[in-house]
Amino acid sequence: MNDQTRIELEAAAFRRLQKHLMEDRSEVQNIDMMNLAGFCRNCLSRWYQEAAAERGIEISKDDARETFYRMPYDDWKAAHQTEATPEQKAAYEKAHKAHG
Repeated sequence: MNDQTRIELEAAAFRRLQKHLMEDRSEVQNIDMMNLAGFCRNCLSRWYQEAAAERGIEISKDDARETFYRMPYDDWKAAHQTEATPEQKAAYEKAHKAHG
């Protein structure tokens, strides 16, 4: 497989993950993703921003989030995110202390 094909396949897989998280499983809370998988939608938008920076392209945190969420982050939060429960917050603290 040549590099261009690999890049195209990786991009297609990323777009599918994005669609899955944004459309198919929008009810899944970011904190639950962090607790179970160690990353969430915000991480993906940050990784997008970091990849741009590695190529000399400046993208703000808000712009990177809007690119990933396909809308302003505050709009996404209002429509899909709920306040984290004490149990979710405790699991987050435990997970992040364990992984430093």
